[in-house]
Amino acid sequence: MKKLLLGVALLGILLGWTSQKKVQHQVVAPPNSRLAGLPFSPGILANDFLFLSGSLGNVPGTTDIDGGIEAQTRQTLDNLGRVLKAAGLGFSSVVSANVYLSDARHFAGMNRVFREYFPKDPPARATVEGDIVFPQALVEIALVAVQKGVKKEIVLPKGWKQPGSPFSWGVLAGDTLFVSGMISIDPATGRLLEGDTAGQTRSTLEGIGKILKAAGMDYSNVVSSRVYLNDSRNFAAMNEAYRPFFPKDSPARATVEARLMHEDWKIEIQCVAERTPKRVVAPATPRSKSPFSPGIQSGQRLYLAGMVGRGPEGWKGDIRSQTRQTLGNLKATLVQEGLDFRHVVEANVYLADARHYSAMNEVYRELLPAPPPARSTVATRLMAPEALVEIMMVAHSPDLGR
Repeated sequence: MKKLLLGVALLGILLGWTSQKKVQHQVVAPPNSRLAGLPFSPGILANDFLFLSGSLGNVPGTTDIDGGIEAQTRQTLDNLGRVLKAAGLGFSSVVSANVYLSDARHFAGMNRVFREYFPKDPPARATVEGDIVFPQALVEIALVAVQKGVKKEIVLPKGWKQPGSPFSWGVLAGDTLFVSGMISIDPATGRLLEGDTAGQTRSTLEGIGKILKAAGMDYSNVVSSRVYLNDSRNFAAMNEAYRPFFPKDSPARATVEARLMHEDWKIEIQCVAERTPKRVVAPATPRSKSPFSPGIQSGQRLYLAGMVGRGPEGWKGDIRSQTRQTLGNLKATLVQEGLDFRHVVEANVYLADARHYSAMNEVYRELLPAPPPARSTVATRLMAPEALVEIMMVAHSPDLGR
């Protein structure tokens, strides 16, 4: 019997049965919401949260996209609304949004429509410019919504004004705080706090600190962040200013170049914080010297940093090789917690070139089992000139943290 069990265990290793943690989430897919061949689910419901894939302004079930920014934003939100409805939720349940515009000049038009769908207590939000993989698309929006019964609270630090645009500085859902993409401004007056990249990084993080404090948290509670730089050449300066705010157990992080909504803004930082104790998860491989952790486990979720296609022997050559290596790097962190790609509920893919979309999808589809996680994909410059793809993920298992 012992020999039989040992043989089964060895077979499992050979076949890649690395996961011992439960997979417990549900695909949410309203009729005509899936497009053939695209490896992502419209929505993934995992414990308290519904993760919705980045949606475009296409007619459901087709790739037909037409109209200006207001028409496309309305269709995009209608498409997302169908996913919310299929999960028994509505727009009032949305706690976080990521908006990608093909042109920053569409910001005002997008906001006009966005406000119609979120007239009260809007979600935390980040809005940046990026190349959307369907050339005719002007906007892509990804959402996170909270389940009914979970307390939702708008976080407004003392002395701050509500933003002029339809978003909230922070939204607390249960023990999870979603912080909007923050920039270097005085929230009491709306005045830009000018400075170089290092100076704007510091004032941006100081603003985030006030949102954290208003929610009863501090920087040690931050588990994940997304940094948008207007110029990738300022990466080192940003890191130098960023590091002192996270001297220990720095959050998982992705950093990309993106045009922001004002020409004087040099950086925007969006983050997630948890009241639940956190723990760094890292594979036994050399780590980047940049201030981020490969993974942060908090409660039932594992937040994975944005990974790129660099392996032990250096950079891989083409997009397929880099996508394979990138996913391998992410899997190495998942395996540390007894997880695999079946546990992933949300993914964010950043491509250096939108023309790589199909080739990236080929490898992504091959390596991620069905049903795939919710996902958004946008093209923008990455921090390393050799990098062709960066992927950030969130995984979930009810066994984590036990």
